[in-house]
Amino acid sequence: MTSTYGEHTGSARADAIDVLVVDDDFMVARVHRAFVERVEGFRVVGVASTGEQAVAAVDGLRPDLVLLDLYLPDLFGLDVIPRLRSAGHDCDVMVISAAREADAVRGAVRQGVVDYLLKPFESEDLRARLERYAVRRGRLLGTVVRGQADVDRVLAGAPAPVAAAPALPKGMSVETAELVERVLREADGTLSATECAALTGVSRVSARRYLEHFHTVGRAEVSLRYGAAGRPERRYRFLGPPKDRPGRGTRWKPGPQAEPHAGGQADAFRWSGGAQAQKHGPPPTGPRAK
Repeated sequence: MTSTYGEHTGSARADAIDVLVVDDDFMVARVHRAFVERVEGFRVVGVASTGEQAVAAVDGLRPDLVLLDLYLPDLFGLDVIPRLRSAGHDCDVMVISAAREADAVRGAVRQGVVDYLLKPFESEDLRARLERYAVRRGRLLGTVVRGQADVDRVLAGAPAPVAAAPALPKGMSVETAELVERVLREADGTLSATECAALTGVSRVSARRYLEHFHTVGRAEVSLRYGAAGRPERRYRFLGPPKDRPGRGTRWKPGPQAEPHAGGQADAFRWSGGAQAQKHGPPPTGPRAK
């Protein structure tokens, strides 16, 4: 088993969120690393394959976030967290594991993990959780507590997924859609894709994609702002479902879906990891791994 740390990859921005990937399967770790490095604002600074290596890597690299598998060869993943805390490290931990036991989930919650993602998962699932984490982290770092409202805003985080939410175009996630919708709903007037990206922490391209989807299904209207030169800026205003608008009595039904974004199929394959990776080689390049 090997560990790799000390090599900074991905975004070169000084404010990038540094990530340590911990998984005993080198192929799974490689896939997770690739997923993370495709998310704007994140960079992988190291990979560890055991609990002891994870503790040493955190001590040496001081990452902001640890993606932690629970089934490690020397330590149960949740036993790594108190080791980190006793050493004075305040990095956040996101569990990525096949462990479905209720005790494992409860234990992770008690130890303050920021998220718990079950294998197998799609790359967009991890992207949505990383983007949500970036927003919440930014809120924590930038909050000045003047009253209870500020505390409530920090603790609220991103809203939980709604089970009955309308289907989204391929490549979009419920979590990110809710985040963009909340920012659009709370905007004072109209909002551009650039402004939405700054408020949510997602890329401008992703923000534009979600805003255009809301326009397509009738939940936002678009206006054009013309400048001195160049293309007019598209600005969006939240409308909400028709049933929420004054004078409307009909129940809202989603409109036609937007076209999938380029590369959507490549982003959507499932990857479960585990021993199969060593037997069958790298993950497939098609829409889904079988």
